[in-house]
Amino acid sequence: MRVLGIDPGSRITGYGFVEQQGSRLLHLDNGAIFTDKAADFPERLRLIFEGLSRVIAQYRPDAVAIEDVYVSENVRAALKLGQARGAAIAAAVHAGLPVAEYTASQVKQAVVGQGRAGKEQVQKMVKALLGLPEVAQADASDALAVAVCHINSHSLRQQTGPAVLTSRRTGSWRNYRP
Repeated sequence: MRVLGIDPGSRITGYGFVEQQGSRLLHLDNGAIFTDKAADFPERLRLIFEGLSRVIAQYRPDAVAIEDVYVSENVRAALKLGQARGAAIAAAVHAGLPVAEYTASQVKQAVVGQGRAGKEQVQKMVKALLGLPEVAQADASDALAVAVCHINSHSLRQQTGPAVLTSRRTGSWRNYRP
């Protein structure tokens, strides 16, 4: 399985390609799409869409995994992030690819084993898991982590079958995510 991981941002959108071959994870490529903060916002969204469309055409992933929006106190920044995320999702859907979404804590849990791991811990673990010669650029490293999270989650689902709601989960069934 070949996965494109995306760490969306309106100024920098990181991407990373990871392929699973048996039990091995192989790093294929990573990078970032940089937009000019002086450009008008719709132009920046176009650059994200087109940049990701190009890398999707080049590497032909089987799936796309994207980090979910982290809502902070800065509502305006969260809205822009959401729009950048939308441009990234649109590029994947336009290419006919399935899209999976993961929260930052889900990614950290899957990569480091702790949902509250620091950014440096995640970067070092991505470097180790993929055998990289150095830590990737921050946004690209985050994107690689999202791809690793998806592969781990997909592999777990194949081993255990569909997720089952257990009594340990609390809250409404409407909040259940497989």
